[in-house]
Parts: sequence; C-alpha cells; structure tokens
Amino acid sequence: MTFYGVRGSCPCPSDDNRRYGANTACVALTAEGEPPIVFDLGTGLRTFGDTQPTDGSFIGAALLTHIHWDHVQGLPFFPPADRYGARFDVFGPQQDDASLAELFDGFIRPPYFPITCSQLRGDIVFHDVLKDDIELGSAHVAVRPVPHSGPTVGYRVTWDDRTVCYISDHQAPLDLDSIADSVLELADGADVLVHDAQYTRAEFQEKSTWGHCTIDYAVNVARSAGVRTLVLFHHDPAHSDEQLDGLLAEARAQAGPGGPEIVSAYEGLRMRI
Repeated sequence: MTFYGVRGSCPCPSDDNRRYGANTACVALTAEGEPPIVFDLGTGLRTFGDTQPTDGSFIGAALLTHIHWDHVQGLPFFPPADRYGARFDVFGPQQDDASLAELFDGFIRPPYFPITCSQLRGDIVFHDVLKDDIELGSAHVAVRPVPHSGPTVGYRVTWDDRTVCYISDHQAPLDLDSIADSVLELADGADVLVHDAQYTRAEFQEKSTWGHCTIDYAVNVARSAGVRTLVLFHHDPAHSDEQLDGLLAEARAQAGPGGPEIVSAYEGLRMRI
C-alpha cells in the first residue's frame, strides 16, 4: 500500500508541510500479478500515474468513497487511463438523482474543464455501489455506507488473507462516542485501517457538522474494531508537519499498551501488509 495523497478538503502546498505532503486523497494497493486498486481519485492520483504505463496497457480499479472535489480532482490528470486501450473501473456510492457516470460528466466539462469525462480516451467505466460485495481479481471488496455529508461509503479489501479498511471521511457523532455498525463491520479485525483524522477536539467544536471526526475518535474506532494498525489520514490542510507530529504522539499515548499501532500518513509512505 502506497500513499500518494493524504490531505482533506483541498491541496495545500507550503514550506510547512513538505514532509507529509499536500495532495488530496489517493492510496494504491498493489499485489504481484494483479491490477492495482486505488482508493479515491484526489490530486495524488497524478503522482500515482507516474508509476503506471501510458501506452494503453493500463488496467486498474478505483474505489471512490464519495464525489466531493478533494476525492475526484485527479481523474482528468491521470494519463494511464487517458489512452486508447486502457481500462479503469471506478466504483463509487450510488447517488439519489443521477448515475456516477452522469455526475462525472456534469462536473468535468466545459467551461470548467476543456473536455468531458466521457471524452477521455480510455475505457473508464463507472459502477454505482452502496452496500455491496464485489470481486476484483483475487481481492474481495466489501462496500458499506459511512456517515458523512452526502452519499459516502467505506471499503474493506481482503487480498491474500490480508485486510485493509479505508474510511477516508467519517462524520463522528456529536458525543464522539458511538460508532455506526457499518463502520465497525468494515474495520472488524483489519490488519490496517486508514481513517479520517482531520480535527482536534477544539476544531471539532466549531466544525462538528462538517463531515469529519477527531483524531481521538479515529483511535476509538480502531480500538473498538480490534484493528492491528491505524493510519491517521485526511489531514486538515491547516495542519503543519510539526502539528501532525504532535498529534501523532498524542494519538499513540491515547492508544496505550495493547492498543493498535498508529502511524500518520504521508506522501510516499509504503506499507507491506
């Protein structure tokens, strides 16, 4: 698993966040002999594209959590899929008023962008999911709803007896205590949980309905689900490298003995599951 974008809300390049990075959500899973699986299509997707063939031979799948800008901006800047012969299957949450394909053509189009999504040259196929179980090569993928602003899902990928759970955006309850059954189902006993960790408790008090959670709530989810390793993710664009270092130390102290191992996602982080 390799992290190419770890921020939430918007890209935020500055001298203060060079170590953790400034691109938005994109994480790639790879296994020998299998097409890659990508979590989300944020601006980190462009960097992932630098590692993939651009001769039309690219085959892969994307697991999209929701269609907010910070999770979809990278698609038209992903050359491997913009080639004749390429195939990119994009799975994402079923919407109330239009298909995923229609919505992508709605916001990737003139005058906001030079062409429509359907004019990209590769075979980009959209699949609407919500509460499904699918097979991608030898990987089993469970899709379940996750509380957020608008239709949102999380994913549990089991590949060669290793399990990764990805919950990038998660609206915590106001009491910062209870956990949705669907979230616990996704994360149950996972080897790695990549989880929203955008706010401190003080920030949550002012932004408690903005669709995210606190770092300590992410630790609570990981402990409650019996996760082996928690990866703090979807960092707030205002959090500097030094702040993220401090927040990681606090999260590790909260986890305590017997709790999950905790790491903080940064661009270029590679984990062998």
